[in-house]
Amino acid sequence: MNEWERMTTGRLYDPAKDEIRRPHRRGLTLCDKFNRTPFSRRRKKQKLLEKLIPSCAGKDLGVFSPFYCEYGVNIHVGRDCFINYNCTFLDVAPITLEDGAWVGAGVILATPSHPYLSEERAIRVYPDGVHDLEYAKPITLKKNCWICSGAVISGGVTVGENSIVAAGAVVTSDVPPDCIAGGVPARVIRKIDENDRIGVWETYVNDGYPASRRQKEGV
Repeated sequence: MNEWERMTTGRLYDPAKDEIRRPHRRGLTLCDKFNRTPFSRRRKKQKLLEKLIPSCAGKDLGVFSPFYCEYGVNIHVGRDCFINYNCTFLDVAPITLEDGAWVGAGVILATPSHPYLSEERAIRVYPDGVHDLEYAKPITLKKNCWICSGAVISGGVTVGENSIVAAGAVVTSDVPPDCIAGGVPARVIRKIDENDRIGVWETYVNDGYPASRRQKEGV
């Protein structure tokens, strides 16, 4: 097993190896170019995005810069996903956004991890040389979930289909489908149900203020 395979499958790996450093430099360089390209040059910006995240080609991925990631090739997106301003995807292990996943401004998806014991975490001499060994766990955002601004999603977490992660939450364990999770660390607050319906079209055409039955009646 080579070092890249070790990294992307959750095993201990050495980030100093050339087979890791080269794609890392490529990812950082493309990220920098994407962020420096003005919005007015949308075609060029889209081409750079597709080089950075090859899985997004033809998927209508929307990304507002600045956007930061490490490799890009470890980000896998479905259709009609959206990533708002100033998000950071540390895609050491795979990060997957299924169809319709939305990511709010300032969100961090962090797959990397390090040993807890300081002597194992430190750069040190091993029998075959000096290594800085670390590992990572994948993150999956299931269909139509919404990660609100400023949330942090840790490695190993899956956010369930249609669920919402509240602003500023720190998610360290899986979020079930069809619910709202929030807090530090995040916990399930409640299920999403019909009492949350606001009748978007009727409210829009009548110039009304959006409010669900839950908000109106306190149910």
